[in-house]
Order: sequence, then C-alpha cells, then structure tokens
Amino acid sequence: MLDYNPEDLDVKISELLVATSDASDPELPAAVAELLKLIRTKLGMDVAFVSEITDGRRVFKAVDSETGFEPHLEAGMSGPVESSWCQRVVEGRLPEVMKDAAPYVASGQAPDPGFPIGTHLSTPVRMPDGSVYGTLCCFSRGVRAQTDIDLLRRTAHVLAAKLGTGTDKR
Repeated sequence: MLDYNPEDLDVKISELLVATSDASDPELPAAVAELLKLIRTKLGMDVAFVSEITDGRRVFKAVDSETGFEPHLEAGMSGPVESSWCQRVVEGRLPEVMKDAAPYVASGQAPDPGFPIGTHLSTPVRMPDGSVYGTLCCFSRGVRAQTDIDLLRRTAHVLAAKLGTGTDKR
C-alpha cells in the first residue's frame, strides 16, 4: 500500500522532474511544460511560466497558456529585466501574491503589461547555491479566489534542485 496519493499534485511534480532524463535538456527539464499546465489548471489561471533572469533580460523558458490567450507568450521571448514583474518580486518590491494586481499597476508599482492582470502569483527559483535562476509565475485576467503560493514555492524548490544537478551554468 502506498503511503501517499499518487494523484497528489506535489507527487506528480516531483515524479515528473525526477524522472526526466538529464540528457533530454541540459538546461530545463522537458517535463516543465506539463508541470506548468498542471499548476495553471489547478489554480484556474490563464498563464503559467518559468523565466530565467540573465544578462539584464527576463527570458521565458517555458510557458503554458489557456487556449486563445492573447497576447501570445512563448518560450524564448524576452524583455528587459528592469521592466519585468519578475525582477520586482525577486527584489521584494512586489509581493509574491497579488490577488488583484490592478492597484499595483494603477499606482505604478508594477509596469502596465498592456492587458489586464487580475491575480498574479510569482516566486523566485533559487539555485542550491542561493543564486536566482528566475521565477515561476502564473496569472489570470480576472481575480481568482485560489492563490496557492506554497504550491509554486514547492515546485520552484524542486525545479531549482533539478536545474542545479548536471549543469555547470550556476
């Protein structure tokens, strides 16, 4: 008899990342796209992504969006880190949980993304050596009641551990 529920999301996250072969992608495990879909769906969000902060840029490394979400976001897209919400969360200038992000945009604390963001969750992906790889984020256009930042934090921790093994980057 199992001492855990194999349908539990935390178990799925760990199994997907642990089972992913290091040879599949030396930088980001291929299972991350599936993890993002699981997280996005569980939390009822429109978009979930992992970003890397590098060389003054915030780079989308993996993205999962609700079908038809516009503007279209995809892996490889990037922008200046100083204008990203990700950097502000890493620095503590924005909270990890914004149940309603509109007041942050209206006050100038968060840059206007050009489309409405209701609920926004973001947490740093900290490597085993303490450096920041980037962030794990999800957001919706509307305000959502469910905001499980602990799920994102646990996932970011497991992802960072996976990224910290077998790479010489960090």
